[in-house]
Amino acid sequence: MTSPNPILKELSPKAAEALLKDSFLLDVRTPSEFAEAHLPGSVLEPLGDLDPRKVKEMAAKHAHCLIICRSGNRARQAAKKLEGSGMANLAILDGGVQAWDAAGLPLNRGQRMMSLERQVRIAAGSLVVIGVGLALFVNPLWLALPGFVGAGLVFAGITDTCGMGMLLAKMPWNQRGIVTGCNVNPNQS
Repeated sequence: MTSPNPILKELSPKAAEALLKDSFLLDVRTPSEFAEAHLPGSVLEPLGDLDPRKVKEMAAKHAHCLIICRSGNRARQAAKKLEGSGMANLAILDGGVQAWDAAGLPLNRGQRMMSLERQVRIAAGSLVVIGVGLALFVNPLWLALPGFVGAGLVFAGITDTCGMGMLLAKMPWNQRGIVTGCNVNPNQS
C-alpha cells in the first residue's frame, strides 16, 4: 500500500527486504520489544524519545530510512515527526515486525517479553476492577475511575495514541535490554 505522499511509502516485508542494503533501519519500539526481536542491522530510537535531528544524521548516508515498529502504527507516528523535520525517502514497514516475522524473514531474537499492548490491557482491566470494587464497598464516587479508564480507551481507539501505553513504555521493566544495533546479542552476558 502506498501513501499519497510521494516521500513516504508503506512497504510490504518482501518489498522492504529488497531495499535493506540501501536503507537505514529505524526501530521505534520500546527497548524490551527490540531486545525480544529486531531486524538485523536496525537501530533503536523509541518513539517517545525520537530526535529527528539525530535520526537525520544517522540516516544521511543511506538512500532510504525504513521505519519499523510492532505493527505499523508507531512507525506512522514517527514518520510524521520525521517528515515534519524535512526528512525525505521515508518508508514504513507495513505490518511491522509481526508481518516481517510472518513472512519468514530473518530476525535477531532475544528473550520473550510481555507486549506493551498486553500490559495496557492488564493495567486498564485492573483499574476497572479496582474502581468497581471500591465503588461497591467504599464510596460510589470511585466509579469515576473505571469511567476515566473507559474514556481513555475510547480516546486511544479514535486517535490511535495511547497515553497509558506511552506511560508503561517508560517503566523500568520496559527499558531493559537497550541495544543500538544488531551487533549486540541480548542473550550474551
